[in-house]
Amino acid sequence: MNTATRSTALALLALPLAALAASSASLYDFTVHSLDGKSVPLKSYQGKVALVVNTASQCGFTPQYEGLEKLYENYQKRGLVILGFPSNDFGGQEPGSSAEIQQFCSTKFHVTFPMFEKVTVKMGAGQAPVYKFLSSNGDIPSWNFGKYLVNKQGKVVGFFGSTTKPEDPKLTEAIEAALK
Repeated sequence: MNTATRSTALALLALPLAALAASSASLYDFTVHSLDGKSVPLKSYQGKVALVVNTASQCGFTPQYEGLEKLYENYQKRGLVILGFPSNDFGGQEPGSSAEIQQFCSTKFHVTFPMFEKVTVKMGAGQAPVYKFLSSNGDIPSWNFGKYLVNKQGKVVGFFGSTTKPEDPKLTEAIEAALK
């Protein structure tokens, strides 16, 4: 096999992998589990704009829970839902059980937006399917509190890293645009 043929063969093998990552047409095709272990079809949020955030309770960015809750309170009636996915991927900063995470979020930050069971967001064999979908365009959280903005059709329309605070005008402008 010559170099050109080998390159073409490798490219063709990569196509199914890319297609697999993007095979779900929408965030709303997935079913996840809430912190209390209940199965939650994300299609229950279809038609809403979602801000999907990988969270952690012992991180320097943890105070963003307060801003996320304010965003949720301000935009919920207009169709925004915030979906929190705890992850222990970065610095082991989410070591708690689901019950401990729920307790922490509700008592410390009065979180009322939906929170789900701990997931793996990093690429690899253990990456949660929902995060395979979210990161299929190449935007992958490099730390806790990475934020994916998903439109009403379930497509990712923006990614905001950990240092982007919930009140950042770039994020709120993107939310406003997605809600129109």
